[in-house]
Formats: sequence, structure tokens, C-alpha cells
Amino acid sequence: MITGEIKSKIDSIWNTMWSGGISNPLSVIEQLTYLLFIKRLDELHTLEERKAARTGKSIDEPVFSEAQDHLRWSRFKETAPEKMYTIVKDEVFPFIKGLGQNGDGDPEGSTYTHHMKDAIFMMPSARLLANVVDQLDSIDMADADTKGDLYEYMLGKIASAGQNGQFRTPRHIIKLMVDMTAPTPKDKICDPACGTAGFLIAASESLVKHHSDDIYRDEVSRRRFNEGTFHGYDFDSTMLRIGSMNMLLHGVENPDIRYRDSLAQSVDDEAEKYSLILANPPFAGSLDYESTAKDLQQIVKTKKTELLFLALFLRLLQSGGRAAIIVPDGVLFGSSNAHKILRKMLVEEQKLDAIISMPSGVFKPYAGVSTAILFFTKTNSGGTDNVWFYDMKSDGFSLDDKRTPQPEKCDLQDILSRWQNREADGERKRTEQSFCVSKAEIVGNDYDLSINRYKEVEYEQVDYDPPQEILERLGKLEDEISEGRKDLERLLK
Repeated sequence: MITGEIKSKIDSIWNTMWSGGISNPLSVIEQLTYLLFIKRLDELHTLEERKAARTGKSIDEPVFSEAQDHLRWSRFKETAPEKMYTIVKDEVFPFIKGLGQNGDGDPEGSTYTHHMKDAIFMMPSARLLANVVDQLDSIDMADADTKGDLYEYMLGKIASAGQNGQFRTPRHIIKLMVDMTAPTPKDKICDPACGTAGFLIAASESLVKHHSDDIYRDEVSRRRFNEGTFHGYDFDSTMLRIGSMNMLLHGVENPDIRYRDSLAQSVDDEAEKYSLILANPPFAGSLDYESTAKDLQQIVKTKKTELLFLALFLRLLQSGGRAAIIVPDGVLFGSSNAHKILRKMLVEEQKLDAIISMPSGVFKPYAGVSTAILFFTKTNSGGTDNVWFYDMKSDGFSLDDKRTPQPEKCDLQDILSRWQNREADGERKRTEQSFCVSKAEIVGNDYDLSINRYKEVEYEQVDYDPPQEILERLGKLEDEISEGRKDLERLLK
């Protein structure tokens, strides 16, 4: 969890850049990302130097050559502001734009360089750059959690966050979804609305943690991990740049992150390509039929973006592929034909695995919208027997705008534990936080998937005194108050 100290540092840097002339919040994040990226490259190079010193061997793949030593953060931060500005603008920035190029200098060598070719260094003055570098230098970026928390906090400062239905997904919710789907090295993982690539990064961390031997077994496995496992689309070029840098910093060298308007473009070339989809698609309301891909309208005719994304996921998944996606509660109980058709499709034609109902404060301070996590497997032949439900009461943070940590109330570990032993939930009562509901019962309720339709609430019987006794006690209290008032009046006279 990001500390108050780091928050204060980021707030200070943000204000410095704002007063220095960079007023667009997304531009602030983009420029800070470049500088944090440069700083992290130096830290990675330093780690390799220390490793080489311990082993007595030379560095296999140095980030900086000897001739580029002056481009390192630890070197240029000590120079005078004007010289620092010249080095960063004319040498360091072109250096990071060129990372990932092919040996022949091909600028299309990787998705990272493809997105970085339009990157612009916007620091307006040497004084501002020196000030920001000095403040950033005190932030330790070695911890992966710190990086993620820092990004999350910066993204949370975008004044326009929440417009067009776009909300950042809390990292602990992303981790829960990844842990529940348990990615393997054989998976092709996709997020069709990837933003800064939070889901893809969490999936890569999970794979490194649980399957590092398989990933780095040989060159073929390593290349598959770096180039063939992670796929993300977005139509915001700034987010694509940040996402590409984010992935590179997390050790994924060349993920397939590219520009694509997922709902507007036909997905014929991507159909049945992926084995795992992790996503929190934007809930932007309605789109015109004319601006929506025709192959999605063939699955379900609707203007609702949340339903169109569901149709997209079904189109992108290969048979046997699984999905964990965040949806607004309306998807679970909406009464339109499109809502019912998609829910029936998930229950009858695919295998609906689980629904986790989340409290409405999870996405605060951006919105109080109620959401759920939907888990399903594409089979095209049915397979739904029982659907596992969980009623999340707390995600470990207060559900107000402050989102104060409350680890003692966190349900996330319980969710994962019960999910991994969900066969036992068939015997649980409907009054508990998790339970199973049969397909027959869901069909009988017209495919309503809201947890409130099935959860039973225990009402504790409370016995009250007869009304006459309560009235008598109230009369006595009124008499006592009246006597007390009279005593007070006598004292005042």
C-alpha cells in the first residue's frame, strides 16, 4: 500500500509541474512516467553491476554501454540544470525512444518503440526538470508494489477520471481476478481495454511467480512469454505508451499492445484467438449502431457498451477459454431483450462459473456504481451446472471517498480460499457469504444473476415491551425532565 510519505512527494511533484506550465493531468503523468522509466533503467543497471561484482563476471546485457554511462540517472542528476536539460532532452529521451529496436535500427522493432515514436519531451525549462528530478530521486522504485501503487495514485489524480465510463481498477481487485483464473504459460492473455496494462502486468507477475522454470526454460519459452502471451488494445495513444513502458519495466520485452477501437472494428482476425481474458471494460452508456462492429451486433443487437464488450469477449475467446471481467450490476438483472439474451447465452451455451458481488464503494472516489466480477468459460456446448456466488462485504478499504485501509475487514483471501474449495459450497446455506445456485433455479428466475435474488437474509427476532409500558416510562421521563427544568429555573432566580 502506498504510504502517506510517497503520496506527499507525488503531490508536491504534481504541483511543481502544474505551476511550471504542464497543466494537462495526462501530460503530467506521461512526463513523470518517462522520468520514472529513466530512473528505473539506471536502478536495473546498478543491480546488474552489483551482481557482476559478486560473481566476478561481466554484465551480459547492460542497459547502458560504457559510452552511454552519462545517460544514467545517477550521473546526470548531479549536473547543473542547463547541462542536465540538454542531456535529457537531446540524448536520454532519444535513447529511451529507441529501446527495443531491431539490430538494424528498425523503428518498428517492438510495440514499445512503435508507441514511443510519437512521444514528446514536454519539460519547458531546465529549472523545472532539475526540480522534478531532485524530488523523484527520493522515491525508491525498486519495489514492484511501490511502482504499481505509485501509478495507481497518479492515475487517481486525473481530474477527468470516470468520464466516458473509464475507471482505474484497484490493484488488489486485479490480483484477485488473476489469482482466481490462475494463468499458465500456455495461455494467450488479452485485455481489449487495457489502459495502462494493469491486468497484463498482474498476469505476468503471477506467471513469473508460479511458472518461472517453464517461462525461462529455453529461448523458445522465453520468446513466447515476451512476445506471444500478452495482448492489449486501447484507442488512447498516451495510455498505449504508458502501458508499453509499464510492461517493459515489469520484464515483458515485446507484448502485443496496440491501437484498436475494440467495439468499432471487426474482430474477424482475432476471433477465437485467446485462452484468457481479463478486463474491466468502460461502461460508457450507449453507442450508435453505425459505429459498432457488425459482427458484434450479430451476437446481440444492442447499443449498451457493457453488453457489446460481453459479446466481444465471447467472440475473442477460443473454445475452453475463460474470462474474468468486471460488469455493472445492471448486466446481471437488466430486463431488456439484449440483457436476457446474453445472460441466457452464458448459462445455456457457455459455462457460467462464478459471480462475485462487490460493494458499491470499490471504485470510489470516481463513482459509487455497484459492480460484480463475472467468471465464465467458453464451451459453445453448455456446461453450467451450478453457479458460485460470493457476497463481498469489504475489499480491505473503507467504502467512502477516502478509501482508508481496513485490512481486518478484507474478504479477498476468504474469496480465493472458498473459490479453490468451491465444491464444499454446494452444502452452504444461502445466508452465508458464498453459496452455489443450480442452473435450474437460475432458469426458473428468467436468468436473473443478481445475488439478491438468491441470497437469504436472516432476521433476528426482537421482542419489545408492550406499548403501554413504553408509554408509562416515557411519561415518567417527561415528569423528571419537567421537575429538573423547574429546579433550574429556581436556581437561576
